[in-house]
Amino acid sequence: MNTPELHPYVFLTVLLFMALAFPLVPLALARLWAIRFAPPRPGPAKNATYECGIETRGDPLQQFRAGYYLYGILFLIFDVEVVFLLPFAVAFLHLPVGAVVAMLVFVLLLAEGLAWAWLKGLLEWK
Repeated sequence: MNTPELHPYVFLTVLLFMALAFPLVPLALARLWAIRFAPPRPGPAKNATYECGIETRGDPLQQFRAGYYLYGILFLIFDVEVVFLLPFAVAFLHLPVGAVVAMLVFVLLLAEGLAWAWLKGLLEWK
């Protein structure tokens, strides 16, 4: 018995529709459920600013010092350095000279960044 050959793109089309239906159908069902059983009822209690269970006092728009962000960025820079240095340290004896020079340039750039932050006074907590 001969079975008809399907076009090669039929499988891809079915897979595309399944890939679209997989996230969209539950989202649509959740939206319909929310509309039917939990209609929006805005009020002063629901529209109030809420942060960690503490009611806000004063102006909620406060400007933070830039030092907090600089500490965070510097931490990320030198934390990611470890991720790059660890594989280099493991394979150090088996690497060609070019890889050692590239890692040396990387470490020198990081040292330059640390020296810049130190000279600018970014590492001092005020």
